[in-house]
Amino acid sequence: MAGSSTGCRPMTLRESTDRIVIIGAGHVGATAAYAMMLRGIFPEIVLIDDNHALASAEAADLSDANALARPSRIWAGTYDDAASAKVAVITAGAATHGAENRLSVAARSAQIVRDCVNALDAAGFDGILLIAANPVDVMTAIAFNSGSLPASQVLGTGTLLDSNRLRQMLAAHFNVAASAVDAVVLGEHGDSEVAIFSAVRIGGIPLQEFQTDRPILDTVAVAKAVRESAYSIVSGKGYTSFGIATAIVRICEAIIRNERAVLPISTLMHGIAGADEIAISMPCIIGANGVEQVLAPLLNADEAAAFRSSSLTIQGVVEAQVREAGLPQSNEVAWLRDEARSRTTSE
Repeated sequence: MAGSSTGCRPMTLRESTDRIVIIGAGHVGATAAYAMMLRGIFPEIVLIDDNHALASAEAADLSDANALARPSRIWAGTYDDAASAKVAVITAGAATHGAENRLSVAARSAQIVRDCVNALDAAGFDGILLIAANPVDVMTAIAFNSGSLPASQVLGTGTLLDSNRLRQMLAAHFNVAASAVDAVVLGEHGDSEVAIFSAVRIGGIPLQEFQTDRPILDTVAVAKAVRESAYSIVSGKGYTSFGIATAIVRICEAIIRNERAVLPISTLMHGIAGADEIAISMPCIIGANGVEQVLAPLLNADEAAAFRSSSLTIQGVVEAQVREAGLPQSNEVAWLRDEARSRTTSE
């Protein structure tokens, strides 16, 4: 895979309030709202849920906690509250159970995400849309083709959480701080994800060099552990919440602070070998306008082949969901491409 970068200048967002709307007041949505409040990122946090009583109760509980944290206004609202929001996060979607993989809930999640995006569109939302519903890569594509936002403003949490799991495992193996480990997982946030060991750096030193006089890392076992981490958590507590909520917060921080941070998130790809015109995780520069640029790192032959395989997995599920929604069936990926280009300003 080429080491060049690709991307185009995103559309400039209209003036919006420093408000975040979280759609879905379940475990992930409520935990994300709590973390946002503690970090003081947004002065206004709105929870939206079909179960308004749940959203109201979570908002009230959060407001009680807010008395001991940084001042924020937190309430249970409606889609009308999203019109002037800077960021909207969709956590609503179908949950997996036990060993059920993320792709198996695609059909159930797709309808929920379409409904949420349609409601956001109707309210006039034109901020950054962040998808955290699984399967997140497929739902990012569904969110894009269900709404009117340009591709640069539709992001999925992607493999940011997986990448941090990898960093934690490497840090534990080598007895260093996770902050000293530079490691990334790309591709699907799911069973076909690809841990990029060729790019691992520990204290700036390549993995192969760093482990010269240390126990050799079993990369196959580590990749498997990272990939299956969520299944273990779900088996024990029934759901995941803290890890993905923190990933949501990290992406929102990069947006609201215009950090131009490089994070592995999912968004619609253009000109990326092996993943053109599908939503999949790659390192992206994230700023106030969403995805400022997609970066294409150098991969070794095995990693590039695995990444292509991961892309095909996502593409197959996206095409099935596009057909189910009654969209053009002859070339679903081309349809996504044409839609993306029609919503993007040229350089």
